[in-house]
Amino acid sequence: MRTTIDLPEALVMEAMRLSHQRTKTGVIISALEDYVRKQKIQGLKKYRGRVPLNVDLNRLRRRP
Repeated sequence: MRTTIDLPEALVMEAMRLSHQRTKTGVIISALEDYVRKQKIQGLKKYRGRVPLNVDLNRLRRRP
């Protein structure tokens, strides 16, 4: 998808240097992937302590 956005040049250059990305597109894609991954992890944290410990995971993984 082609999109035009105005980003601070210094911030993009620093992100390129820190992430070892060679292109601005690569930096943006990497940043978006990171954001999505972190949000998914945050969503999973709400289940912490709610999964019973006596569940047989092997039995659950072999669903018909």
